[in-house]
Amino acid sequence: MKNLTTFLLLSLLTVVLNSCSSSEVPIPPPVTENITYSKNVKVIIDNSCATSGCHSASNPAAGLSLTNYTQVKNAAQNGSLHFRIDNNTMPPSGPLASDKKNIIDKWKSDGYIE
Repeated sequence: MKNLTTFLLLSLLTVVLNSCSSSEVPIPPPVTENITYSKNVKVIIDNSCATSGCHSASNPAAGLSLTNYTQVKNAAQNGSLHFRIDNNTMPPSGPLASDKKNIIDKWKSDGYIE
């Protein structure tokens, strides 16, 4: 009886350990193309930041409108855009996906091209 119990416990442990899977999120490849505001960044900002009740033109949160290139570039250059995105406090709906963060970071390193 003791051998049967030991066998069953070992079998159960084997099944449990073999059924474990990794929940790692794949890391997106680095962005290699030149990133521009109009082609790449605007859609991210429009969908994640410049929405109603946030940083849209009408009554923007914290007085910060992010509805055009100049406003977004200024927020990026003064560091507030990158800081809030990088520490996951913005957007309030949840952190931006890594690939979108990479696009915004590459836009910065490319010199904030319009």
